[in-house]
Amino acid sequence: MSSSSPPNPSSGSAPAPAPSPLLTLPGAVAAEAPDEGVAAHYGDLFKEQRALADGTGFVDLSHRGVVTVSGQDRLTWLHLLLTQHVERLPAQQATDALILSANGHIEQELQLVDDGETVWMHTEPGKQGELLGYLESMRFFYRVEIADRTSEVAVVHLPAGSIAEVPAHVHAVRETAHGRDLFLPRAELAAFAASHAPAVGVLAHEALRVEERRPRLGMETDHRTIPHEVGWIGSAVHLEKGCYRGQETVARVHNLGKPPRRLVFLHLDGSEVRLPAHGDAVRLAATGLEGRQIGFVTTSARHHELGPIALALVKRNVAPDAELIVGPDATAAAQEVVVAP
Repeated sequence: MSSSSPPNPSSGSAPAPAPSPLLTLPGAVAAEAPDEGVAAHYGDLFKEQRALADGTGFVDLSHRGVVTVSGQDRLTWLHLLLTQHVERLPAQQATDALILSANGHIEQELQLVDDGETVWMHTEPGKQGELLGYLESMRFFYRVEIADRTSEVAVVHLPAGSIAEVPAHVHAVRETAHGRDLFLPRAELAAFAASHAPAVGVLAHEALRVEERRPRLGMETDHRTIPHEVGWIGSAVHLEKGCYRGQETVARVHNLGKPPRRLVFLHLDGSEVRLPAHGDAVRLAATGLEGRQIGFVTTSARHHELGPIALALVKRNVAPDAELIVGPDATAAAQEVVVAP
């Protein structure tokens, strides 16, 4: 695959959980790949975005994979496998971590928290089977128990600023600057929705993610992506720990070189009706549609305040002030730096 090839947002190896019962709520429209099984929106995309921005409502993320690791050695063992420093992770402190290939390419992105007895993590839809297989293969003599909890536990997201009450029977809470992820018994989804309205679809959640310049596995990554390209150094990769697969590549690029690509944020021409699709080509405006492809759109969204926006991966040597066009419609795009050239 070339340096300008798009990621595959539908990659994964585990069967999806049953469609969310919240798809029966009034106005619910089912999401497409990679978010099948939950609602894209409930009838008013911008209203739902404003609700999240104001700290109200919740997002049904029950299609995401849930894996747990318990046992006396869980943190010291995970510390050997993950890019993040988790050996002494305090209970209830959320963190992000990656699993890399031997060549340093991103294979998994985990959003996790330890409750004092069990590490709870959620990952992209369908990726939990692959994750479970890798963890099982690395168990050896460590005192750990690994489980796929996707069929019984659902993830729901409360936005930053929410004052909503957390249900008593929630398994774990993962609190970050962007809000709280609750690991909720799947059987309680409908009751949770009734007491925590309004429900907000994943399109609104994605629009705010793009606004915040946060990468997503399978959207901003492909099989060749290294953490430096998308800005996961620091937030998901701890540079002062070794002893994990792919660490040599991380250290070499950090100390001696630059990544071949970099993540950028795009302000798109609002006069175009069509949003660029995942994988649409990015080119220099000066060269037009006949010019060489220098990157691709990873995620695009219509934002309630900013209008059409997107994230894209472009070649590192693209000038930060270069005017760009994206997609077959040659939509004009102005870039903002996310990862420095």
